Amino acid sequence: MGVMMVALDGTIVAIANPAIQADLGASLDQLQWITNGYLLALAVALITAGKLGDRFGHRQTFLIGIAGFAAASGAIGLSHSIGFVIAFRVLQGLFGALLMPAALGLLRATFPAEKLNMAIGIWGMVIGASTAGGPILGGFLVEHVSWQSVFFINVPVGVLALVLGLLILKDHRAENAPRSFDVIGIVLLSAAMGLLVWSLIKAGADWGWAGGNTWGCLLGAVVLFAGFALWETKVAEPLIPLGMFRSVPLSAGVVLMAFAFMGGLFFVTFYLQGVKGLGPIDAGLRLLPLTAMMIVSSPLAGALITRFGPRVPLVGGMVCTAAAMFGMISLSAGTSTLTMSLWFALLGLGLAPVMVGATEVIVGNAPLELSGVAGGLQQAAMQVGGALGTAVLGAVMASKVSGSFEENWRAAGIPVPADPRLEGAAEFGMVPPEMAQAPGMTPDLFAMIADVIHDTFLDGMGLAFTVAGVVAVVAALVAMLTKRGENAQEGVGGGHI
Repeated sequence: MGVMMVALDGTIVAIANPAIQADLGASLDQLQWITNGYLLALAVALITAGKLGDRFGHRQTFLIGIAGFAAASGAIGLSHSIGFVIAFRVLQGLFGALLMPAALGLLRATFPAEKLNMAIGIWGMVIGASTAGGPILGGFLVEHVSWQSVFFINVPVGVLALVLGLLILKDHRAENAPRSFDVIGIVLLSAAMGLLVWSLIKAGADWGWAGGNTWGCLLGAVVLFAGFALWETKVAEPLIPLGMFRSVPLSAGVVLMAFAFMGGLFFVTFYLQGVKGLGPIDAGLRLLPLTAMMIVSSPLAGALITRFGPRVPLVGGMVCTAAAMFGMISLSAGTSTLTMSLWFALLGLGLAPVMVGATEVIVGNAPLELSGVAGGLQQAAMQVGGALGTAVLGAVMASKVSGSFEENWRAAGIPVPADPRLEGAAEFGMVPPEMAQAPGMTPDLFAMIADVIHDTFLDGMGLAFTVAGVVAVVAALVAMLTKRGENAQEGVGGGHI
């Protein structure tokens, strides 16, 4: 229930953005910060939050995360200015960062090795269902209640999860749990993560990938990461023992998987609402095959990993993801629901083994006293991969749209000059509704312009899916190098990922 709130919030809020803009008079930049502020807080705090759980107990950290997340959600719903909405979204992200690694730490401590994969499979099922179900629930609440209800819904769920957690959860602690904090390591890592995600956000929105600010921030992040790695070799009780990074292929594979999934899914929602003309609820319903397949295949992936190890399911999952990405290149305005459903189902089939397998290897093979840090690492890799995928594929999309908009306009034979403002609409596949009332606009001309916007969007989306598919293929090759590790014994160091 706790992770369901956080996963649901990752996609449900996007549906509420238009209503928030209309009610609070927010600018586009402010709307973006509703998401970016949350993402930044998560990325910066996840690993440190995992360390807090290792030090003070995952039960306590988890319950504080639930209570804080629910309270911040209620505060957002009561906000009457966009500034307060953004501020409480940042707070929501910080409490979410406490909650997610602690949940994985609790799983690692509670379930023995032979049952851990299935437990993580159910965890992955809940996250997959919540992520894909967000647009459906969000669309229903925004259309029939209010945008505030998107946040208020977390309050009763959080209260129930808190009560159940107090009654059910046990406090497992490793005998050799960390007793001190690597403050300098926390500062260096938090600054590096913050600078990395900040540069990815700004590169896709304002600075561009060739901008000096982008490369300056990326270089600064690299320097800080190098400084952090050097410091960790010298401190007596490091924030992250560098031995946890022995499996570089797995760490890279998690980032690449999140890149392909989050970057690709970003465009699917615009395709369904813009090109196909579906409302928020109907668009969410079209994603049900993806949700259903993740629900079914996540526990199955846990069983397969227990039997065969992580390599085969990880490789198979990324191959399915790549096939789905390449298949979705063919999506058009006339694509049938059955064809869309097949590609979405294949994507869900591919994602589940990767999410479950990567989590099992990262968290399951970490010693108990480092399970929170391991959970933070897994979640941080997902966040960085998702941010990188959205930023890079967004830049690919914008470049393709810029290059093909006027060409498509001329090819359509539209008797008026191309309006540069419509190029921005083509990046989202959305035809501005007020264009129908423009002076001199006829139904035929409106239809021709709408076709150009949709065709240009599909050109860009096709290229973005091509890049995502190639990344998924690379991730499959990288996953072939993943080795099956030994589950660390409770309280004994030496586990590695």
